[in-house]
Amino acid sequence: MTNTCQHLLSPSAERHHSKHLKPDAFSSDTFRERPYLVEYPYEYHFTINEPNKCEQQKPFLVLIVPVAPHNRAHRDIIRSTWGNEALVLDKVVNLFFLLGQQNGEGAEQLQEQLLQESKEHGDLIQSNFIDCYKNLTIKTMVMMEWLDSHCLGTSYAMKIDSDMFLNVPKLVSMLSNVPKTNYLTGLVARGGAVLRNKASKWYVPEYIYAQAYYPLYALGLGYVFSVDLAKKLVEAARHVKPIYIEDVYLGLCMQYLNIPPTNPPNWGLFVKYPPLFKLQDHSFKLKKHYLVKNPKEKEDVRINL
Repeated sequence: MTNTCQHLLSPSAERHHSKHLKPDAFSSDTFRERPYLVEYPYEYHFTINEPNKCEQQKPFLVLIVPVAPHNRAHRDIIRSTWGNEALVLDKVVNLFFLLGQQNGEGAEQLQEQLLQESKEHGDLIQSNFIDCYKNLTIKTMVMMEWLDSHCLGTSYAMKIDSDMFLNVPKLVSMLSNVPKTNYLTGLVARGGAVLRNKASKWYVPEYIYAQAYYPLYALGLGYVFSVDLAKKLVEAARHVKPIYIEDVYLGLCMQYLNIPPTNPPNWGLFVKYPPLFKLQDHSFKLKKHYLVKNPKEKEDVRINL
């Protein structure tokens, strides 16, 4: 099932005027002509939620996996492998899957399936934006809003892609020796050039971002941060023009806050390696790594933790 993203926002969002754009910026004609506009900030709401779990369980670490609504297979693999540990080194760990909404044929049936899955597992968070690639910035900022609203007592959170394997004990151990505030780490990109080739998946036109290079940012495949940053990033987003490349946009918000991302405690924690195994081959024992698999890339990324 493929989700279309004709507009980069929920249908009702055309009535909203972002402070970053002119009042007519969200008309249908404008989106056809300028398809890289992102509708954020906007008052999205949650259609499936777990509002009390952090308050009840008081986790040290919250793991949030952005995933497509139809991708039940990835969710089940994570639940049966690295995501099945709720107590790690005497620390409570909560896992949640973050989804937008499906549109098009079969959307209503899928939504019923998601409601049933939520009743079964209690780990789904869904908001009312269209779930597609160019809405990943919205997805990330909705994650930050959720953490700020529901997990104030949590120390750390990690955003991880759904095709990633994670060594949770190694991560919890690492977090015992890092700053408790203003902290974000991952594979930190430096000197990233803005791609102006329209054929590129990461093409950004000058009317969206005029500079030639991006500031420091942590690659979106997986980054860890102190939860106090969630509120600060949501506030920064009110002042930073959004772009659809979510990890870059988070870097722009961090730049606005004058809080640079931090290198990991050990350079060996975030390193690229040749392919090891595919996501489907999940009957293994994790030892000292997690692996990110992008089916469209020629290599996998293994990140030691």
